[in-house]
Amino acid sequence: MKPMNLPPPLPPDWSREARWNGIQRPYAPADVLRLRGSLQIEYTLARVGAERLWELLHTEPYVAALSAMTGHQAVEQARAGLKAIYAGGWQGAAEAHSARELYPNPNGFPSESVPHLVAGINKALQHADQMYHAEGRNDTRWFLPVVAEAECRGSGSLNAFELMKALVEAGAAGVNFKDQVYTVNTCGQFQGDVVMPTRVFLEKLIAARLAADVMGIAVVLIARTDAYGARYLENDSDPQDEAFLTAERRVDGCFGFRGGLEAAIARGLACAPYADLLLFETPRPDLREARRFAEAIHAAYPGKLLAYNCAPPLNWSKQLDAATIRNFQGALSGMGYRFQFVALAGYQSVSMGMFELARRYREAGMAAFARLHQSELELAHIAGCEALKPLRNVGAGYLDEVARTIAGVASGSRAAVRAREEKTRATAEWATVPGNTAK
Repeated sequence: MKPMNLPPPLPPDWSREARWNGIQRPYAPADVLRLRGSLQIEYTLARVGAERLWELLHTEPYVAALSAMTGHQAVEQARAGLKAIYAGGWQGAAEAHSARELYPNPNGFPSESVPHLVAGINKALQHADQMYHAEGRNDTRWFLPVVAEAECRGSGSLNAFELMKALVEAGAAGVNFKDQVYTVNTCGQFQGDVVMPTRVFLEKLIAARLAADVMGIAVVLIARTDAYGARYLENDSDPQDEAFLTAERRVDGCFGFRGGLEAAIARGLACAPYADLLLFETPRPDLREARRFAEAIHAAYPGKLLAYNCAPPLNWSKQLDAATIRNFQGALSGMGYRFQFVALAGYQSVSMGMFELARRYREAGMAAFARLHQSELELAHIAGCEALKPLRNVGAGYLDEVARTIAGVASGSRAAVRAREEKTRATAEWATVPGNTAK
């Protein structure tokens, strides 16, 4: 009996595509086709997102992104005009995962947590697009590229391979892999990290690239090193790390490691042939160190794209003056840092926003909520914020259109009535009712 599957596509010729200039693969196209299977499955969100992100990286001075913890946050970012979204692993650990627990690092939460977050973001963006498109409005680009942080319990190459596949299935356009050892993972912006040997990290990047190739998606691969703040190395198996070893040895067998900017540069140079962008985690916003890193990389790899996490834990106002903060991202862009993101923006906005509302509500009651409502009205008038339309934002009008289409009812009268009611409730200026004033 003849197989029913379609014939596999022709093998890719990476040497002929400008997209892969400077990228090395230690495997052949035939290996990709052998591992892909007989049927090529389409991953439209990941493909469109990766192509869009790559275009932005080469046409914009820089791509600025905030992290999102929920799909709703992502929708608001798209509505406000941002061009990319960051799905951080730390935020996945904090809440956005199936275990329904709070964890400080990847050791505790399920490995599907970040793919689950990315899928939720893309579903929310798709829903917003469907609603606006049904209304004949196409003035907002909803399908923003999502850059995900690859967090999982395992740190080996097979874990990287499977995690990249899961992220592509979820619709990730770019993925950020790092060289921390997950079994002892702490935040890369603090001291005391353990990093894996350089060779092991390179294998991890190769595995991630292979997975993307097998899926048929030109994922934007970011190599992040935490060598700046590292104080230990998992083992001394790679001669590339010898220059940074110290005599110290931990009880768990980890070797002392002399972290710092030179160690980060060495890691960046090693990763450059295998990643699309390079990122070094830094404990503070320092333009001089950013310039030194960029110059060292570009001396060996001219034009190599760089990424920068604009969320170091220290107080920016204490580190930099107002003018430097205002011009910080532009200065980074001039050095080649084309993707700049705030990794904790989603978490910080939710935490601070709710704490401030709860504090004011405890002190002033409904006056605090009335103040929030007034701010929403002002933002709706000035900038098009639609927070005052909760029913519309969850798709009530769109589902009315679906029901109308199924039933064959003439023009969407129910949707029109619902829209008028919501608009009246959200924007009415209530007149003072006699006798309705608190004594």
